[in-house]
Amino acid sequence: MIEPIELLVVDDHTLFRRGLMALLSQDERFRIVGEAGDVGEALRVLATTRPHMLLLDNHLPGVKGVDAIGSLKEAAPDLRILMLTVSEDEDDLSRALHNGADGYLLKTAESDQLCEALVKVNEGHSVISPTMLNKLVSGLRHPAVAPTTPENPCIAKSPLQLLDMLSPREKDIFILVAQSLSNKQIARDLDIAETTVKIHIQHIFKKMTLNSRVQIAIFAATNGIV
Repeated sequence: MIEPIELLVVDDHTLFRRGLMALLSQDERFRIVGEAGDVGEALRVLATTRPHMLLLDNHLPGVKGVDAIGSLKEAAPDLRILMLTVSEDEDDLSRALHNGADGYLLKTAESDQLCEALVKVNEGHSVISPTMLNKLVSGLRHPAVAPTTPENPCIAKSPLQLLDMLSPREKDIFILVAQSLSNKQIARDLDIAETTVKIHIQHIFKKMTLNSRVQIAIFAATNGIV
């Protein structure tokens, strides 16, 4: 029997949060292990539980969800975070992905879409609402000009120059991540350990100044790499 995906639900609207938990609890693929109404409470829950995934609202009291992603992942490094929000703001989407979110879904999604998104993100895929994906691709095609600094020299590099910074094995993994393969699938295809795949992906993030698998996929698609 496959173990259910353990979830922590973070939303400040109690009625919505409880309804969402009740909905997901009806699906045997999921198990709710905690709930929180703000980031501080979520961090306290993470101190005593180790969920596989966190469903995170953006408009929370105190610290916004997109700004809390770093501290949440620092508290639980293997945690996958799926944003579930009403915000269709392109800046919120960009900040969420930059800070390491594994997906961005609007609350207008149907229940079956949400459940499938949770499964895909847990498997290592990236999920973005179609409406938001169009905005993201448009923003990447017309990026704001950022100054080159000694601290961030990669800004001045072209996409191919960034890709050339990767080792041959890292390039292989980059392409497979961009094709939405999970770590397990990549490990099987390349005949290497899944932990080795994770290490290579961290190196890719660092070398290319990326922060999530979503960014890899968008970078590849926008620059015609896959």
